[in-house]
Amino acid sequence: MASTTIPTQVHDRLYIGGEWISPVTTDAIDVVNPFTEQTIGRIPAGGAGDVDRAVAAARAALDGWAATPAAERAELLSAIAERLSERGDELALTISSELGMPIGLARLIQVGLPTMSFQSMAGLLDELAPEEIGNSLVVREPLGVVAAIAPWNYPLHQIAAKVAPALAAGCTVVLKPSEITPLCAFVMAEICDEVGLPAGVLNVVTGYGPVVGEALIGHPDVDLLTFTGSERVGRHIGEVAGRNLVPAALELGGKSACVVLDDADMQLAVATCVTRCMINSGQTCIALTRLLVPRARLAEAEAIAAAVAAAHTLGDPLDHATQLGPLVSAEQRDRVREHIRRALAQGARLVCGGADAPAGHDRGYFVAPTVLSDVRSDMAIAQEEVFGPVLSIIAHDGEEDAVRIANDSRYGLSGAVWSADEARALRVARRIRAGQVDVNGGAFNPCAPFGGVGCSGHGRELGAHGLREFVYLKSIQL
Repeated sequence: MASTTIPTQVHDRLYIGGEWISPVTTDAIDVVNPFTEQTIGRIPAGGAGDVDRAVAAARAALDGWAATPAAERAELLSAIAERLSERGDELALTISSELGMPIGLARLIQVGLPTMSFQSMAGLLDELAPEEIGNSLVVREPLGVVAAIAPWNYPLHQIAAKVAPALAAGCTVVLKPSEITPLCAFVMAEICDEVGLPAGVLNVVTGYGPVVGEALIGHPDVDLLTFTGSERVGRHIGEVAGRNLVPAALELGGKSACVVLDDADMQLAVATCVTRCMINSGQTCIALTRLLVPRARLAEAEAIAAAVAAAHTLGDPLDHATQLGPLVSAEQRDRVREHIRRALAQGARLVCGGADAPAGHDRGYFVAPTVLSDVRSDMAIAQEEVFGPVLSIIAHDGEEDAVRIANDSRYGLSGAVWSADEARALRVARRIRAGQVDVNGGAFNPCAPFGGVGCSGHGRELGAHGLREFVYLKSIQL
């Protein structure tokens, strides 16, 4: 059994222009451990004046950073990746304590993916090389000052997915991490300072969305907005970006369908879907939250799903035996439980779990791993992003019906298809309207483009396609 506490981290300064400076206000935000429900940190509640200073610093650093040779930028990105790896255990402990993800997964995902993002970008700068088209030299120029707003569920990964390609492209950044899981952002700033990233290239301003976020997205000196979060906030950012004629990359919600066809290995398909629904306690935008199974095999799928869900061990995120930690906050826990209650009221049938507190877990923001069946596409639980450990099983009547149900969503972020015939699975995957689709358990690829369609947003992160979001094309006629 591991300790459930870390030393309280108190940060009273912001990282702006290469220095740790006092914010314009003395207001602070407490960071709460979702397992112990105790305060484990405190950060500045920055203001619009801090955003002004940060954007000014980023603007002042832009020309010098954009002119820095690609090889030097790559060297700094590699150094950041190396330091992230060296501080991996510390970062995993910090993120596990502020988010609630089990420590083993936090080390693998919450630290491993960000490290890979910085390292991969260092090797992709050839993507920015000029090309000749007839008598034109087509060059890729950095878009400028980037406002990056990161979510709370994968805090360091989403920071890296925005900051790494922005720096690689020659942009400068003002980062606003989530005020719910902000502690890892301070480690990121420390690392960038330690490796010698020039002053003003990365700036970090913490605070609340309606204050810091609002000042940032509407700032006249910001050239690109990149945001990961809710559909509601994404719509607002898109409106502001449209008025200001500023490009915006928006990675929003999902309601991903896992389509199991009649010839699939039901045990493997359902077990994998349940696991991918429950990871990070369901607080994952690409979670497979809708399980579509042949009607004739519904009872079989329910039994498998119930057994796999119930086998998830709830507990202390710092205990390596824990498979499912708490949700990030009391507000999120209550919201997920209300989703379950509403689904039952609308006719869904409870297979396992439920809206009550899991036995033995009165402390901590826990929701029991829950499986619902008899779900219909017109139910809220089938249309709205729950962001908790809740799986909805929907029966389908064949391949055409399964595709119809999978696409009966305003979201289009992710999906999955299972079939004994890979060509058939691939054919169905091509028909699902989503930014990424797994075939027979295909693994997440952190170098492939990531993003969605519809209300899941637009733009792409990760890999070469993510890098291109931060440049514009210039044709020089010779």
